Amino acid sequence: MSKSNNSSSFFSGKRAAKGPNQRLIQRAFVLIMVILIVGFGAVFSRLSYLTVIKSSELQEDAVDQQLSDTTVSAKRGTIYDANGKVLAESASVWQVVMAPAYFKEDEQRVYAATELAKILNLEYEDLYEKSKQHSYYVIVKRKIESEAREQVLELINKLSKDYDCGKAVQLFDDYKRYYPYNDLASCVIGFTGSDDQGLEGIEYKYDSYLAGTPGRIITAKNALQTDMPYAYEQNVDAEDGNNIYLTIDETIQSICEKYMKQGIIENNVLNRGVCIAMDVNTGAVLAMVTVDGYDLNDPYTLNEADKAKIAALPKDERGAAESAALSAMWRNKAITDTYMPGSVFKMVTASMALEENVVSDKSSFTCTGSITVQDKTMNCHQTSGHGTQSFRDAIVNSCNPAFVNIGQLVGMNKFVEYYKGFGFADKTGIDLPGEADDAFWSSMTDVDLAVASFGQNFSITPIQMITACAAVCNGGYVLQPYVVSKITDSQGNVIKNVEKKVKRQVISNETSNKMNEYLGYNTETAGSTAGYVAGYKVAGKTGTSEKTNVKKAESVFGEDYIASFCGYAPADDPQIAMLVFFDTPSGSAYYGSQVSSPVFINIMTEVLPYLEVKTSYSEEELEYVDITAKNYVGLSVSEAETAAETDGFNVTVKGDGSTVVSQIPPVSSTLSKGGNIVLYTDSESQAETVIVPSLIGLSVSEVNNVASQYGLNVSFVGAASSGVVSTAQDIESGTEVSPGTVISVTFASSNTVND
Repeated sequence: MSKSNNSSSFFSGKRAAKGPNQRLIQRAFVLIMVILIVGFGAVFSRLSYLTVIKSSELQEDAVDQQLSDTTVSAKRGTIYDANGKVLAESASVWQVVMAPAYFKEDEQRVYAATELAKILNLEYEDLYEKSKQHSYYVIVKRKIESEAREQVLELINKLSKDYDCGKAVQLFDDYKRYYPYNDLASCVIGFTGSDDQGLEGIEYKYDSYLAGTPGRIITAKNALQTDMPYAYEQNVDAEDGNNIYLTIDETIQSICEKYMKQGIIENNVLNRGVCIAMDVNTGAVLAMVTVDGYDLNDPYTLNEADKAKIAALPKDERGAAESAALSAMWRNKAITDTYMPGSVFKMVTASMALEENVVSDKSSFTCTGSITVQDKTMNCHQTSGHGTQSFRDAIVNSCNPAFVNIGQLVGMNKFVEYYKGFGFADKTGIDLPGEADDAFWSSMTDVDLAVASFGQNFSITPIQMITACAAVCNGGYVLQPYVVSKITDSQGNVIKNVEKKVKRQVISNETSNKMNEYLGYNTETAGSTAGYVAGYKVAGKTGTSEKTNVKKAESVFGEDYIASFCGYAPADDPQIAMLVFFDTPSGSAYYGSQVSSPVFINIMTEVLPYLEVKTSYSEEELEYVDITAKNYVGLSVSEAETAAETDGFNVTVKGDGSTVVSQIPPVSSTLSKGGNIVLYTDSESQAETVIVPSLIGLSVSEVNNVASQYGLNVSFVGAASSGVVSTAQDIESGTEVSPGTVISVTFASSNTVND
């Protein structure tokens, strides 16, 4: 027993002695295992994170460390007019690139930096720093022209021959946007920024088509992060942008701009002007003018008047003022601004009434000079009143009280229904940026209906008005206007064709034909105050609207007005519609018949023959029809006299020679029948001049007599018939000109203004 106990004690004692060590070993083992597990877990987690979650990003970083990726410019697509004339194109320029890795000595760097600084007008220090970079591709300057390119090529040749580092400077192709017609259609075409991105107009709206796809130069890097030579690079060619063909006709656009600019000056217009010409059967915009525009090749330069105003401001205000002035200059007023249409809207009100059969040829309206609706009195422009008049005469007289009655016959609900039907409640959807919404009543009162019936107290855009005018005359079809006809790729393949889009028919063909008859009669009887163009059946309506709830400009009339004319031709087969309006004329007149109608006439007088619209002259008109001078130069005096007289001209011979060496007016000039052709037979006789007399305020016969006395010719613009007087001449009185020079004289009716 005793032994057994001892043995037990021995083992017990031994366990007791080893117990703490054993526990320490076990704890250490557990701790090591935990550390290993946590460590391996962390490593595994990190590896999983890097290989799964961060895999793509790390691969990109690795590629970035191993490769250099340089963008190569794509050639932006060309913008053409309707006849294929270039309106915007990307001309070839060049990009100067430095490859510093090819420099072996500092002398080479100094020389290259010095010469590049001189050629490119850059800072030497910046160029020298670039020359020390570990790279084969550093951009020095973009978009250099031919002259600078030639100098850079000479430098490259010098570096190659004398410094053995010709590859240290390189030239790459680049492109610069160029606009051949400068300010033509500027608010339609728009312009691009420094990186060739579209910023305004078509350039902005169709940027995704025009921009193209940039190319790439991918260059490998070595372990020192220096670009490897070009033998290791890969080039991805750029894809040229697509080409845009506009519906804008450069000839029609130029004619419109010429006379709109003239109208701005003659009428001292304070807030620009707008002209839109549209094909009434398709909705294609043939011309869109906002005067004054800007030079597309220099879009950040303001006119001198704006510069002076900004310079007069405190320095801290000039930056914001300049930005505001630039934005205003770039705005396409034809679609971004709204205006009160005034009496041109009467063509829409009249169409509603005819379509609803609430008026007819037998309808009559009495005008006493004003009309009162509730507590609001609305005046007629003829304060004595028009008396009793037919529906047709109410249109011709542009009688506000009559149109208040017509609006009441249509009724409030139908008026709003047709307002929406003609497209005024929605944007037209024209393919240009920045189109504005109309401003109409959310709910109408009787007074609202009354003033709306003659185009006041609501606002629409010019593009909405010309679109509605097209619907009035084309059979009642509301079309979506557009300025892009097709898009082609760089190879000329058509990738998109734009066809006309009919939204709805708002009035019947019968109503449309009746309106053509009425508006044609309006022009026929009112003459040049309503868009009369000799030899053509023109239809149209004048408008003079007072601007309300706006800051007044410095108008001499005490109020601000919009003077407008909206018309189309031919009245019996409408093809082209045109809206002309001037915002705040501040000259001697502000009525649409006095300000806008003459401009409409001048434009249509040139545009209709260009479009080969057939003429139809009355007997009275034939007396004043201009004829074209032929070429008599090179003929003997007797031959030239006989030919010119046969063509219907009087002939004056100057000089003692036997052969005609020049003539005035020159070949293809237009002048009135019976005009004078001056034939010069020697150089001395060509020095003779006459002083242009004033031809303003005279009748047609008086103008002919005075011009004849001075040995000058006249070309008639407008209603050159009885009952008209001359209102303008294109060559100012007092100007010295050669005998036989043609003076274009504009005539306007002396009748009472009907607006």
